[in-house]
Amino acid sequence: MTARGAESARRSLKQRLADGEQLRGALLRLPSETLVEMAGVAGLDYVVIDCEHGPADTALLQHHITAAAAQGIDVIVRVGTSEPALALRCLDLGAVGVIHPHIDSAEDARRAVAACHYPPLGERGFATYSRAGRFGTVSAAEHVDASRDTLVVAMIETERACAAADAIAGTPGVDAVLVGPADLAADCGLPGQDTVTALIAGAHRATRAQDRAVMTIVPGQDAARKAERAGSQLILFNMAQVLMDTLRALAEPGATETTCTSATS
Repeated sequence: MTARGAESARRSLKQRLADGEQLRGALLRLPSETLVEMAGVAGLDYVVIDCEHGPADTALLQHHITAAAAQGIDVIVRVGTSEPALALRCLDLGAVGVIHPHIDSAEDARRAVAACHYPPLGERGFATYSRAGRFGTVSAAEHVDASRDTLVVAMIETERACAAADAIAGTPGVDAVLVGPADLAADCGLPGQDTVTALIAGAHRATRAQDRAVMTIVPGQDAARKAERAGSQLILFNMAQVLMDTLRALAEPGATETTCTSATS
């Protein structure tokens, strides 16, 4: 997390989760600083920049994080599988957290935590001259203190991982668990939705039993409300789906005048 001067009074996502808040964010796979700014203006709590299935250019990522800071919205980055070097760069650039995909075991979770935290909890390389250290203007102690608010999200995407959800969520340093429904379904051989839903529900129960936050990807408002009622603290709107659903609705010949007017106002 960035050691921010004037922004230091703003509570971190980690602190807000500890206080029991339910937070809403946008998953962005398309490089667009404007979308980041719009998410902040709209009042969302955070954005997730997807460097696993989207571009992983750290120069572009810095622009996105800078745009987010201007609007007072936090950035979490999803890195690829076993990418501690990228996790380090994301945090040095000022991301407040990292989503680590394909966490199948407690050992995988420990490696994810190690990539995101300084010793003794982790193995993250130390530097204060990065953007997160305000280019060397904060002390080492201040930088370490700020880093303790780094959010570590373990993403579980296999049947094996769901079975190990209790151990994964209970790993010291893991703050939240996200189940990836698409990869989970593929891992299970694309079964019926009921099978996937049951596995996700079990993983969520195990996560909450460990007093960790549940992050849930949703396609829209109805799913978001349902997830919140079920106890998810971190709602993540899949903006690719939200935008495509909106564009397809606008493209329908029967699109109402009200819809078109709202889209252009």
